[in-house]
Amino acid sequence: MASGIFIVPILTLLFGVEIHVAIGASLISVIACSCGSAAPFLKGSLTNIRIAIVLETATTLGALTGVLLAGIVSTSFLYGLFAAILAVSAQQMLARRHESIAMNPPAAKSWATRLRLHSSFPDPVSGQALAYQVGCVPLGLALMYGAGLISALLGIGSGVLKIPAMDTALRLPLKVSTATSNFMIGVTAAASAGAYFVRGEINIEIAGPIALGSVIGALVGTRLLFWIPASRLRIFFVIILVLLAIQMLLIACGISFFKGSP
Repeated sequence: MASGIFIVPILTLLFGVEIHVAIGASLISVIACSCGSAAPFLKGSLTNIRIAIVLETATTLGALTGVLLAGIVSTSFLYGLFAAILAVSAQQMLARRHESIAMNPPAAKSWATRLRLHSSFPDPVSGQALAYQVGCVPLGLALMYGAGLISALLGIGSGVLKIPAMDTALRLPLKVSTATSNFMIGVTAAASAGAYFVRGEINIEIAGPIALGSVIGALVGTRLLFWIPASRLRIFFVIILVLLAIQMLLIACGISFFKGSP
């Protein structure tokens, strides 16, 4: 889901960093995280590059739209929006905790078939390639536009929305959606990071160390992803999302339990 989902709450809740500065640092870390994890995922054949290219057009457009709105949106609204997005993401990921492989042949006239998006990924346990079919591409494009919009406003790299969107609309396996999302998030973050830099909201002293730590964590997490069962990954994601949603909702309501929080 990229490091942005953790960095923004950590900087704002624990260290009292102004949210727009935290978002700027988070966007830089998201770019670094994407670069660090993209190569291992590509080597392991988990990333669906065709899906990434198709969806990134909508995500980048949404990110550019979000840049235009970022300067006029209030801080409390950002906190509340962040909490809502986290809660929705948790619900979506929990709903598909049991993955199923489509047995019927794909529709010949579907967008996914025409764009040749159906693919397979290797199972490290069995050593076999597991085929999967891509679902509703138009719905996926709409959700990706929203993911890019939220990415620019919250600096979360949009991975927190892309993975549930790929789960719900495209019906991708969790590991494939995770790898493909990591391939995409760097481009989405770069589309909005420039605007934060121009506004002076990227503090190099904060963003530099965070980006370095994100790369190290991304490399470790990438290797673990190949072996951790998808069902356990879902439960872990849901727990993290719910805890962060509660924290950000409390801050949006003016309730703070951390020293230095707004």
